Amino acid sequence: MLETPEAVLDALRENNDRPYNLHRTVTAEELVDAAEQFEEPELLVTALLELMSAYEYTGEHRKAPVVFARVLKLKDDSPDAFSDWEANQVLWRFKWVTTSLLQVPDVPLAAIRGWTDQMRDRYREAGHGMQPVAAMRHRIAAHVGSEEAERSAYDLWVTRPREGMSDCEACETRHRAIHHVGIGDERRALDIWQPVFDGGQTCAEEPYVSQAHALLPLLSLGRVDEARSHHLSGYRYARGKTGLAEEVGLHVEFSALSRNEGRGLEILAENRALFETTGAPLSLLGFLTGVEVLLTRLVADGYGTTTVAGPLGRGWTAQSLLAHVSGEADTLVAAFDARNGTTGVGDRRRERVARQALLAEPLPLGLRTTRPDTVPAPPVSLRDIPDGFTELVTRAREMAAVGHPGDTALWERIAERVAAEGYVHAPELGPEARLRAELVEQRGFTAYENENWAEANAAMTEAADLFAGEAALPWHALAARARVTSFEWGDAGDREAGDFPSWSVLDELLGEARELLGKGGGGAGAEGTTDDTPPTGENVTEKYLTVLHCRAFAAHAEAAAEAPDVSAPTRARFDAAMEAVLSEAARFGMPHLAVGVRRYTADLASRAGRADEAATELRTALELVETSGRPWRAPRLEAQLGQILLQQDKPEEATAALRQALAGAARFDDTTFPVAFTYLLLGHASSHAGDLPGAVRHLSEAAARFDRESDHNAAAEARLQLADVLGRSGQPADAVAVLESLVLDDASATVEERLLAQIRLNLARGLRELEEHQASAEQFVQLAETVAAWEDRTTYTLVTAESAIALARADRWDAARAAYERALLAHRDTRLPGQAGLICEMAREFAALTMAAEGPDGIETALARLAEADEIRGAAAADAEDLVHWYEAGATAYQRARALAAAERFPEALAEMERAITAYEEGGEQGETPRAEATRVAALIEANGLNSPQAAIARLDTAIIRCEKAGIQHAAQILSALRTDFATQRED
Repeated sequence: MLETPEAVLDALRENNDRPYNLHRTVTAEELVDAAEQFEEPELLVTALLELMSAYEYTGEHRKAPVVFARVLKLKDDSPDAFSDWEANQVLWRFKWVTTSLLQVPDVPLAAIRGWTDQMRDRYREAGHGMQPVAAMRHRIAAHVGSEEAERSAYDLWVTRPREGMSDCEACETRHRAIHHVGIGDERRALDIWQPVFDGGQTCAEEPYVSQAHALLPLLSLGRVDEARSHHLSGYRYARGKTGLAEEVGLHVEFSALSRNEGRGLEILAENRALFETTGAPLSLLGFLTGVEVLLTRLVADGYGTTTVAGPLGRGWTAQSLLAHVSGEADTLVAAFDARNGTTGVGDRRRERVARQALLAEPLPLGLRTTRPDTVPAPPVSLRDIPDGFTELVTRAREMAAVGHPGDTALWERIAERVAAEGYVHAPELGPEARLRAELVEQRGFTAYENENWAEANAAMTEAADLFAGEAALPWHALAARARVTSFEWGDAGDREAGDFPSWSVLDELLGEARELLGKGGGGAGAEGTTDDTPPTGENVTEKYLTVLHCRAFAAHAEAAAEAPDVSAPTRARFDAAMEAVLSEAARFGMPHLAVGVRRYTADLASRAGRADEAATELRTALELVETSGRPWRAPRLEAQLGQILLQQDKPEEATAALRQALAGAARFDDTTFPVAFTYLLLGHASSHAGDLPGAVRHLSEAAARFDRESDHNAAAEARLQLADVLGRSGQPADAVAVLESLVLDDASATVEERLLAQIRLNLARGLRELEEHQASAEQFVQLAETVAAWEDRTTYTLVTAESAIALARADRWDAARAAYERALLAHRDTRLPGQAGLICEMAREFAALTMAAEGPDGIETALARLAEADEIRGAAAADAEDLVHWYEAGATAYQRARALAAAERFPEALAEMERAITAYEEGGEQGETPRAEATRVAALIEANGLNSPQAAIARLDTAIIRCEKAGIQHAAQILSALRTDFATQRED
């Protein structure tokens, strides 16, 4: 009940601690009403200023000037009711009123300029300079859109020195940069913005607001890594905030122009409430324009009927929402331009809507979108595909004969033409049965690449029958049968070693091949051939070596299943199969056919840990590719070599090999090349080479491509690694944004449980690093519910312990205490390796948080927690690998000393810190840094708590010498600075 001024004041303090949202605004309005019932203008002033802040930061710009008018009247009538801070705020908030009035087209320009005149007069009266007034006049001129007036106002503003009432430096930097974007000088704008992006200039809303406005300049100048980062962290901040509707619109526009239309639709779905915001019409127009850019692109690309999220209350398609948004925006533009007497607002909107995509392909953002992509992935390259069907088939056969991967796109086009209504086979292409057999064979190859062995075998069996029958191509039939048999080994990945199909069928096929080879081709020939001549269209040697290669494939699958300890019989079979291919390829002068077995040998060596041997095999294979004149065989070898080079800890060489592999696959239109996996490897290599921006690019690309392949676990793994790289790059908010995209309901449903648990753990820790403790606690609680059912009690204890701390940091103490007790009980029940140190750390952290929350009143609870830490350490074996006893003893004593000092029990605190120092000494060199910190706090207790600065100085003198001797100069400098402070205090 708000029946006393004190109760209202307490409620104001409580409301001030809330985040800016509707609840805080409504409460602020209620508190103004409550304050008005008392004859205390001081209370009303405080309530009105709180309400104005709520309006400012939630986009209620229509209402803010009315509140400020009341504040001004109180200032004139009751100046003594304002504290110094509040009197200063009255002058400061003149700037808020100017920007608020600009937001509302109903307010005449003359009225807005009248406010800036009053601002000028009040600033002069208070002795302030005119730079803030000039800034507001520039803001008006920039909005109105008169180029000459805007440039003049800009010069009058930026040439004046900053002073006490100037906007914060970061906000002024933003407006200066936006001015240069507006006049087309994007490079200059980004140079101006750099101190904000580097962290040198910050405020409550910066760098996040600037990040939104810099997105397109960065994109247009090719600085895509920065654009990606600004979107990830900037949108996290803006998401759902009514006061940042314009910035959300900029993120939607960026999504459209970076060809991430699906991401733009996701942002719409998360911000539907912004369609209903009316308190800031200019910001609403900015949001609607960004949406208009997205929808215009979708409709133009043929997705007008796609379901999208719009204003609540009805369903929307892209087409219907575009019509609605355009109508709303038209109305707002007309109102602003009528008010301003220019076309400036309309011109800016039209320019934005007319923009085209700034990239040729989607920019990988690293995010897992929560819905299917609206716009399909770019089509497979179909360059140089002949129009004529006969030429098309001839080209495909020529490319297939030399193993060129570009034949896949041709066969796909051929299959479409054959399946079309009215297809008539051309006699010059040979028997129709041959073409149909080739198409079935291609289907088998595709299934083989996808490791869909059953489908591959069915297709190859059908192809073999077609080749052997009307097509009269016995060697093609034999090769297809050999593939069917060898594929049985490929399908044996989950079998026990040795549990493989019989070799007898492969032996029989090899016998047939040799017999057929001895006959010069065998059987009835096609198109007038004799028994001694191979049929037209058959390369006998190629097919014969294909049979040998199928044996090599099977031998490799069998050996790989036993690796790294391959049995002698399996190894002998493998060596014989490899040697057969190598010798026959050499005998027939076809070195390119030896490439495959070199890959198998390299793979087996790699599995056995012989990376050098594997690399040598692959380099030999690459030499064979080069001499045979078939460069399209190189990319897969280069990708495998890159993987081996990573094993050898040669990340720079690995990066070069993987880049070359991707470039070659693209050059030769190898649509079956494992592009996503190769980008994943390239991300690893770049990370290990220290190229973290490169790692971010490549891991983002890998994740996006895994998405296209619907390989959800691989995509999640890539994003988990991406988040780790972002965290190590000093971009924790970006890392959290990536992980958050993986725990959404429809995203998490497709990810394996343990992988999702690791993602949630990393996310919870990332949120903790960002000091978003409530969100961190929520993730820990969800994770604890998941792992509670696991048999792995080590993980359960870890998660429960971290949950307890997260809940305490989020000020959810009842839940925190319950989690603490569960973690303690789990440890005492199991005492599994790796837990003791974790539980000790939990107890110490809990003690520190208790003191922070309760002050001296929490001392007994804190001491009890620390006693539990000592009990756990004491119960652990002296040689426990998971516990460093000297460190745990020192850390617990250190925390106990700090708790006692906070309770002003200084003698006990000093004694306990001495125990910490002694414990750290047992750690030798490793203990020197924590010992120096304990010494620092001991000196503070002596000087400030026990009023013994001389003893503190003596302690520091000894410690400084010790630190310098140990080579920890940073610690020595800290202790020296503290000693200087104590000496200066004594002199004073």
